[in-house]
Amino acid sequence: MSNFYAFLDRMKYIRRWCIMRSVRDENILEHTGQVALFTHALCEIENTVFGGNVNVERAVLYALYHESSEVITGDLPTPVKYSNGAIESSFHALEDQAVERLSSLLPEALRNAFSSVMNPDKDSKEYLFMKCADKLSAYVKCLEELRSGNREFSKAKETIEAELNGKNIPALAYFMKEFIPEFQLTLDELNV
Repeated sequence: MSNFYAFLDRMKYIRRWCIMRSVRDENILEHTGQVALFTHALCEIENTVFGGNVNVERAVLYALYHESSEVITGDLPTPVKYSNGAIESSFHALEDQAVERLSSLLPEALRNAFSSVMNPDKDSKEYLFMKCADKLSAYVKCLEELRSGNREFSKAKETIEAELNGKNIPALAYFMKEFIPEFQLTLDELNV
């Protein structure tokens, strides 16, 4: 018997944005779902609209497991994680150890298959698109909080927006133009 998925199920208890006041709490399991949706969209836009050749399935699998180490490490706030090179390096090493530990919970026959998505190729297009989707998810969270009157997320929105706009990725620009404005609407304003 394996407790791999029982551990991953605990992602629903790990709160994101823990040092910021939020109108609505977000956990890493729901964040993972949104990142997977956005990753799928970005890859399909890249392949369909811009003639790319991103492996959609691989990118979505990267998204599904991109926060898995946090069931062991917790969610370290971005300002802390990237405050200096030593902390960032140490945290990445800790994440790697957490992924190893999680992988060891799998039955032996499945370890290699899962290892390839839990330890993504960080130089791949698939990883790049997943990381863009991760940023998009954070941006949408900022928009949601601001729409609810929470100014706590103002600076985060500006920083993430500048980062997204600074990327030279046509599929990302397409997503930002085509889909992001609708996240600022109320339910009554959305046309079904």
